[in-house]
Amino acid sequence: MELVEESIFPDRPLVYASFWSRFGAYILDIFIVGIPLGILNYTVFASHGLIYYVVNFSASWLYAALLESGPGMATLGKRALGIKVTNMEGNQLTFGQATGRHFGKYISGIILLIGYFMMLWDERSQTLHDKMAGALVVSSDR
Repeated sequence: MELVEESIFPDRPLVYASFWSRFGAYILDIFIVGIPLGILNYTVFASHGLIYYVVNFSASWLYAALLESGPGMATLGKRALGIKVTNMEGNQLTFGQATGRHFGKYISGIILLIGYFMMLWDERSQTLHDKMAGALVVSSDR
């Protein structure tokens, strides 16, 4: 994790979440959401193609947007790894910002994942979807 000189949190130094902690949180979230959805889809929606896609699309969006805009400011995977998502002032995202950040991930991914890898050379470790939503991903441990 990279320590930043100026902090938007006055009581402690701001530390941006590392690539690997964000990746680990993503993997945890896949297990938390993906496995139950997979079981549900296999048992209930297996013969209903459109319902399968609508349920997956809606569940992944609401999981991310509701938790990241909620008081915990993080999905369960992010919480487990001690990171949270804030706006540029260090406050909670709005549901609209969290929704924009979630759907911005499709753009980050569709351009050969470059939108994700942008964080490796960005001074605030922001991905493309973070920049689009005006979000920062920071360590909540410090």
